[in-house]
Amino acid sequence: MPFKSITHDVKGELGSISRKGKSRSLRVVQDSLVCINAFKQSCWATLPYELLRDVLMRIEASEVTWPTRKTVVSCAGVCRNWREIMKEIVKTPEISGKLTFPISLKQPGPRDSLLQCYIKRSCNNQTYYLYLCMFLAASNEDGKFLLAARKCRRPTCTDYIISLNADDVSKGSNTYIGKLRSNFLGTKFEIYDSQPPNVGAKVTKSCSTRLMYAKQISPRVPTGNYPIAHISYELNVLGSRGPRRMQCIMDAIPTSSSELEGVAPMQTEFLHSNLDTFPSLPFFRSKSTRTKSSQFGPLSSLRDGMLVLKNKAPRWHEQLQCWCLNFNGRVTVASVKNFQLVAFAKNVVVRQEQQENVILQFGKVGNDVFTMDYQYPISAFQAFAICLSSFDTKIACE
Repeated sequence: MPFKSITHDVKGELGSISRKGKSRSLRVVQDSLVCINAFKQSCWATLPYELLRDVLMRIEASEVTWPTRKTVVSCAGVCRNWREIMKEIVKTPEISGKLTFPISLKQPGPRDSLLQCYIKRSCNNQTYYLYLCMFLAASNEDGKFLLAARKCRRPTCTDYIISLNADDVSKGSNTYIGKLRSNFLGTKFEIYDSQPPNVGAKVTKSCSTRLMYAKQISPRVPTGNYPIAHISYELNVLGSRGPRRMQCIMDAIPTSSSELEGVAPMQTEFLHSNLDTFPSLPFFRSKSTRTKSSQFGPLSSLRDGMLVLKNKAPRWHEQLQCWCLNFNGRVTVASVKNFQLVAFAKNVVVRQEQQENVILQFGKVGNDVFTMDYQYPISAFQAFAICLSSFDTKIACE
């Protein structure tokens, strides 16, 4: 039976009964109870678990790419049983190389290949959109939307608010997942996650955190500022010509994750809990007990145990008279923003293959279009935030 007919039957049985509510004040409660009863009476409620799992596995295997992969997400939204089965069937991006559920954006990319995305810039409203798919110059259609970021200028810094919703890019939204903050010169950046990336992560005290909790729409969605990475661009004091030199310290990823058998931390779901069970809110603490932020601290000394990414050094092309990197056809326009990041280890002899293994590459292909390809051990959210730092104006670096 085609999947469309399956979803049509389920939605028909649930939807036809749910529209019979008489009182508007009780309609929400009545609809939920009727939907549950309707599903229990349907033929899908009595389907054996093994058979249902086999059907869902066939659907997941057949729907490989977007937009057809939305049927996998639809299956997970039918009921709790279907959702639990789909969560077991759908593999993480590290294994499958696919982005299926929103939490996939917080999980490390594939190990064996670069996951290809692209960013579209809107100069009118200072917003950046991340899409999944290879960019084709002959196509004007957008791929699968992943993330959006809006630039917010402040007197002493610049914030890039990152959201799952392209139409609501704000800190008070339930779709807010993190931000990127720069210093005044645009040479140092810090990436914040809205939720703890690992056990024991500490929230950073800031005015924006207080504002976030004050404007929070739903008390069931805890939101904070957890620093997960620091980015530093080397100052060009002498004004010599050349490409930008950058360094990224990933606070939440160990150095060993870049090895063949290395493991990077991975978020499995978005946290949804009451504020009573959430760790002590930072704006309740006194001034003497606040958590000090390492924001824009010195990055010259590498922190032990943390993954460090550095831009791959380009080579000078005599015939073209420019600096060149091999982007394998993914970048077509020369720009100071283009870069490739590889793993770097202090006082350790890094293998040649590890030096050549590009973890993140970013480059220009059009007036306001840029490709972004990433892989394990960083996530789409982390890669997007790092690329946003390249858009910021850097007077002291150029």
